[in-house]
Amino acid sequence: MATREKAVPIDQEILERLNRGILLRTGAYRTDDHIVLRSGRHTSEYVAKALVTTEPTFTEGLGDIIAAHFSRYQVDLVLTTGYGAGLLGHCVARAHLSRPRFIFATKGKTAGGRTEVILQPEYRKFFAEGGRVLIVEDIVTTGETVKQLIKLVEGMGGQVVGIGAIWRRSTRVKFKYPLFTVVTRDFPTYAPSECPLCRQGIPINPDFGGVGSEGESEE
Repeated sequence: MATREKAVPIDQEILERLNRGILLRTGAYRTDDHIVLRSGRHTSEYVAKALVTTEPTFTEGLGDIIAAHFSRYQVDLVLTTGYGAGLLGHCVARAHLSRPRFIFATKGKTAGGRTEVILQPEYRKFFAEGGRVLIVEDIVTTGETVKQLIKLVEGMGGQVVGIGAIWRRSTRVKFKYPLFTVVTRDFPTYAPSECPLCRQGIPINPDFGGVGSEGESEE
């Protein structure tokens, strides 16, 4: 009788390179470009959040990956913010073995300019039914939005079981709960006066970042 060969696990670095390649193909991942972020700093690499979830099959696949990573946890609720993260979160909830509910919070700014998230009133009752929450975001940069979601869950008496995202833009961003990102990659950024792209005369792309577009939230 023929024996089935065991699958060889893919090296994490190779896997991330493959995932970056898929994002590059969708147009969400920009390389060899010249983009000004909302912070005013310049970069040659960029993830366009609005384009990450434009291919439904790919979004479902990403949801499967995140759901599989957290499959050993009992999850009652998947919580997100924003349109792109909401699409991804819905796919995660659909794929997770616990069959959790999907809910979302709205994001805004306080009078002092700080990020705040507000839960829809009709979702609050779900915490009484089971408050184990998986937080899902598309892009994590500073981690401020995730921190606010953690605060929200804890304020509702819930328990965060983990945080899943497509891309973490800085390895310095860490949380007190398990974090899984499909890709983790530090983007080099430069002050305008030190930008090598400016020195090379590479024109700024006005379609992305903080110049001439809605840009990417750096949270």
